[in-house]
Amino acid sequence: MKVITCPHCGKVAATLGIGRAATNIAVTDICDALRLCRSVPSAAKKLGCSRPLIYKILKKHGMTPADVIKGLATKGATLLNKEGLSNGQ
Repeated sequence: MKVITCPHCGKVAATLGIGRAATNIAVTDICDALRLCRSVPSAAKKLGCSRPLIYKILKKHGMTPADVIKGLATKGATLLNKEGLSNGQ
């Protein structure tokens, strides 16, 4: 239990916590779920998270769901092009 002070009225109140618990889902788990389920809503349901969280984590790693589903992105978050690895690798 956490005690907070209301910024508007100044009253003290006890709460169970503020906000939502952090969801720590690895990008590799998201990639695996997307490859298996082939859609963001199905992958979110399988992982027990929201669709926006999947988009947010993929964006953070420079990927899109389409990249992962089509196999254009590897688990190491490296985007592939037709000739091979990008970034000169």
